[in-house]
Amino acid sequence: MGLSSRKPLAILMAEASDEGEHSLKRSLTAMNLTLLGIGAIIGAGIFVLTGTAAAEHAGPAIVLSFVFAGLGCAFAGLCYAEFASMIPIAGSAYTYGYATLGELLAWIIGWDLILEYLFAASTVAVGWSGYFTQMLRIAGIELPHAFVNAPLTVEGTTFHATGAIINLPAVLLVLALTALLVVGIKESARLNNFIVYLKVSIVLAVIAFGAFYVDTANWVPFIPEQLTDPATGIPIAGKFGWSGIFAGAGVIFFAYIGFDAVSTAAQEAKNPQRDLPIGILASLTVCTILYILMALVMTGLVPFPQLNVAEPVYVALDAAPALNWLKIMATIGAVAGLASVVLVMLMGQPRIFYAMSRDGLLPPVFGKVHPKYKTPWLATIITGVAASFFAGVFPIGILGHLVSIGTLFAFVIVCAGILVLRYRSPELERPFRTPFVPFVPLGGIAMCGWLMYNLPVDTWLRLAVWMALGLAIYFLYGRTHSKLAEHGD
Repeated sequence: MGLSSRKPLAILMAEASDEGEHSLKRSLTAMNLTLLGIGAIIGAGIFVLTGTAAAEHAGPAIVLSFVFAGLGCAFAGLCYAEFASMIPIAGSAYTYGYATLGELLAWIIGWDLILEYLFAASTVAVGWSGYFTQMLRIAGIELPHAFVNAPLTVEGTTFHATGAIINLPAVLLVLALTALLVVGIKESARLNNFIVYLKVSIVLAVIAFGAFYVDTANWVPFIPEQLTDPATGIPIAGKFGWSGIFAGAGVIFFAYIGFDAVSTAAQEAKNPQRDLPIGILASLTVCTILYILMALVMTGLVPFPQLNVAEPVYVALDAAPALNWLKIMATIGAVAGLASVVLVMLMGQPRIFYAMSRDGLLPPVFGKVHPKYKTPWLATIITGVAASFFAGVFPIGILGHLVSIGTLFAFVIVCAGILVLRYRSPELERPFRTPFVPFVPLGGIAMCGWLMYNLPVDTWLRLAVWMALGLAIYFLYGRTHSKLAEHGD
């Protein structure tokens, strides 16, 4: 058995249809899956990053940044949908990679996905903590600074103490949602459904009522002129103009992270081959439309430089005194919205662990299914404890960049996997077929690869360190315990 050995699709399909005591409970509908996707997507992007990207990079043309970032995600989403309909099994990109690209690359993808789900849960929990303390502040409750901030900050590659003790609200949120996920996926989905309806209603209210107070003069010029260095006269990359639009796309890409989490719940979908593509593509479409409308309203309410704050929606609504009542609702929507993102990220990671443990690449403890709740409960607890630690100790910036590069890398692999499988196994049944192959997969690879290229160098260095640690674990444990190696190709 070599490092490029692939897991036969026949074995994957047999595992997908397994209904034994170690299998997960199938209880999710297409609507549940769509709402899981929306729950994961609408969060930090719409409530935080829209304002930052508009103020620092694209101006009112942040709308076009959302279009370009959404296009890259659409390419990847179409590829995810084909894989999800063919291989309706827990594991997402890890499982797809195992079937098409071999065990070593599958391990790399699985290890990389930890950057997406585990660190995304931590990142968004930190953002949630900020909005939650702001909401309490509005109510006249002030929490001690030492218990609502990270004890560490980072400059380059050096960590410094901040004087704080722990970000306690972020820790408590992660632990509470972890307990909910242990109890059951259906119960978690019900909570997520309620939160999604709440936050989408608030986003629609901001769009609908805010539109009446838009000053179209704030959209002129729609694409601000690119800034230049006063000393040299050289244009500053990423500061307005078309350069700023593309830089903005890289920044707000974080806003789209989450639609792929739908595919991690494949073994808990009632009709995965039909419902997974619906859930992935419907959630991506709905969120792209909401992002574009929200960006238009926010940049129309106030001049875009004023949006470079932690609560840009609050600032935008503040420009219209008649919308004071909506500011409170927007803060509540942000608190609820960010909580549902953490919930879905915490749901996704244990299912990656479950799939890797089932294949023997991780110890059996990660694959234990609760006899009553039919959830990967030990993996969920391990994920929750780790995520709460990172959320309580580390600042949001370092976590966010790791999430972006991890996600982009997974998207590149999934797009490449579609090309490989179309060439190697054209005869396989595909309930959903990615259209316009090879152009869609190649477009996804190019778009996501370009966004990776534009991330900071220190993020690439951290990715290299993380991958080196993962490879060490694979060669010391995973390769020698691989079930595929035990049974032969």
